Amino acid sequence: MRMKSPAKPEAGTAAGEKTPRARRLTPPAALPGGEVRVEGIVLHPGRLPEVRFGGLPGSIVMSGAEFLLARVPEGALSGAVQVLDGGESASGNSLYLDVALPIADNLHPVGNPALDPEGNIYVTFSGGRGQKVPVSLYQLDSSYNLKPLGAAIVSPTGLAFDHAGQLYASSRHDGIVYRVDRSGEAAVHAEGLGIATGLAFDRDDNLYVGDRSGTIFKIDAKRNIFVYATLEPSVAAYHLAFSPGGDLYVSGPTTSSYDPVYCISPKGAVEIFYRGLGRPQGLAFDAGGNLYVAASLRGRRGLVRISPEREAELVLSGQNLVGLAFARGPALILATHSGLYFLPWQHAGLPLPPPAAA
Repeated sequence: MRMKSPAKPEAGTAAGEKTPRARRLTPPAALPGGEVRVEGIVLHPGRLPEVRFGGLPGSIVMSGAEFLLARVPEGALSGAVQVLDGGESASGNSLYLDVALPIADNLHPVGNPALDPEGNIYVTFSGGRGQKVPVSLYQLDSSYNLKPLGAAIVSPTGLAFDHAGQLYASSRHDGIVYRVDRSGEAAVHAEGLGIATGLAFDRDDNLYVGDRSGTIFKIDAKRNIFVYATLEPSVAAYHLAFSPGGDLYVSGPTTSSYDPVYCISPKGAVEIFYRGLGRPQGLAFDAGGNLYVAASLRGRRGLVRISPEREAELVLSGQNLVGLAFARGPALILATHSGLYFLPWQHAGLPLPPPAAA
């Protein structure tokens, strides 16, 4: 019987190389402080490796021979990620990571920021429920200059623009939705909406409001209020977004770590679009109909993209992410519980649909 000779190691295997070599980086984008997974070979050659993000050292969370988990350092910029041999400081190849840039801090958003037709960004300092703060609503212009608005809204939560460019803000403190003019003055638009959180407009300019205690309200142009759907209560807030097809999508974290995103038809029928997210919060659609959710997926926190076929993947890593909005560029504006970040993105956001013909 002829014996087979031992197989030669393939080029690029651990047996054939001594230098760390990275082959795959997931996800391909991150906030500072986010964790990314690097897969490759000889990533732990008997001693703890080093990882550098554009020259800045990152911390190793977990390391093995063929993968490691590393945290993006504060101050890192988009650029090369390298794994270094801790003993000889010899580097292998590098991979590219997009890192979001901070554009505003000392804020307290609890959901999506909102953009007006000129590209100005609106964001809240929400505080705790019932907490009165000197300024609770801010505007960032195209140069990211932060301007306080005079609206004296307690615990502002959801923000949305109608088709005319009018800003609306909900208050989970008093159950009111306010209209906010250009000067920052607020006027009551609708009240008696429970613990009012997320906001969204449909293509006919009807406003939808998420009462986190279990109700989605619909407010028509005459300010008539209807119960549109009922859901499981949320421990924090409902977050709302309309799909290209006109369905309303809703997220709302509960005490479960396996939460759903709901899809509500124009007739108010509720179904579960996707289940399996940890603490899902702000959500938005891109122009291709993909849904983005600030959530955890399989234990990793950041921005989750769910395709129309209901396939989910983590596309950005980041802690404390609560919301997002698409901007011109295309780009993403990302909200954490303390500030805003900017990140160029390869997909444009879903444009505001025109009103339906009469």
